[in-house]
Amino acid sequence: MQRLAMDLRMLSRELSLYLEHQVRVGVAYAFYYLSSIAKKPQLVTGGESFSRFLQDHCPVVTETYYPTVWCWEGRGQTLLRPFITSKPPVLYRNELIKTADGGQISLDWFDNDNSTCYMDASTRPTILLLPGLTGTSKESYILHMIHLSEELGYRMLLLNYLGKIGSKTPLMAAATFSVGWNTFACSESLEKPLNWLLFNYYLTTCLQSSVNKHRHMFVKQVDMDHVMKAKSIREFDKRFTSVMFGYQTIDDYYTDASPSPRLKSVGIPVLCLNSVDDVFSPSHAIPVETAKQNPNVALVLTSYGGHIGFLEGIWPRQSTYMDRVFKQFVQAMVEHGHELS
Repeated sequence: MQRLAMDLRMLSRELSLYLEHQVRVGVAYAFYYLSSIAKKPQLVTGGESFSRFLQDHCPVVTETYYPTVWCWEGRGQTLLRPFITSKPPVLYRNELIKTADGGQISLDWFDNDNSTCYMDASTRPTILLLPGLTGTSKESYILHMIHLSEELGYRMLLLNYLGKIGSKTPLMAAATFSVGWNTFACSESLEKPLNWLLFNYYLTTCLQSSVNKHRHMFVKQVDMDHVMKAKSIREFDKRFTSVMFGYQTIDDYYTDASPSPRLKSVGIPVLCLNSVDDVFSPSHAIPVETAKQNPNVALVLTSYGGHIGFLEGIWPRQSTYMDRVFKQFVQAMVEHGHELS
């Protein structure tokens, strides 16, 4: 009995020392976190009016972003976001459009017929969402955006391609999240050993799976066996994507697929959120100087956040920093966009 009591006292002492140490570590880390990790994003705009508009109606872009304290590094944010964040239930109305070449375009609508702010569907604001590479309407970040738009009374349309219209576009504004500005730089970053292991190989298998479902449609244009042996996105694009879209080389395709050169021609307000620790979009390839030359463009650059991550809070199940930027910006453009005209 005495030995048991002695063991308990020793255990209690060891536990006290451990907790005391953890408190000291926690305080030191909290100081480091507040001073080095939690920072205000960099706002880069080409015009004073757009900058002032965002500060007035989308203040989140000037607020300090506090990444999740135990998951602040870019790769961790990118990997964990799909598993941590909740998936709000969304009921879509699917519309299939047949095309002249025998294909079809699938549209997922969220009509929001219960909207109390815009009861007339003909005047209800419509938000177009284009998921990223291998993305679908079931992605958690897409579902959160739909939920936020529902709160605002808007309706949503999801599609995977938006054609070029030019100055006659019916769009009043646009926002991009974690865009890969330079396809060459993105590919080079994702081919680094750790990034290839964590992201590149998995995404390559997803691309292969998506085209292999329709293998019979491509066998006359490409060597599908060769495509299915690709070990990276670049190899997949060289063997499949560039060939199917008629490019002579992979470099021709990547040059055309890089959005950075087109930024100077943007003619409507566009907000672009990127994290400088995003391995999918290396910081050195973000077109900061180009953005400074276009009054319609605003870059919001956070120090942390990863790729479509932007987790915040101790247990980031619900809204992310990206979600808050999305909600404030679309609401600002719908309700106050006339101020930029």
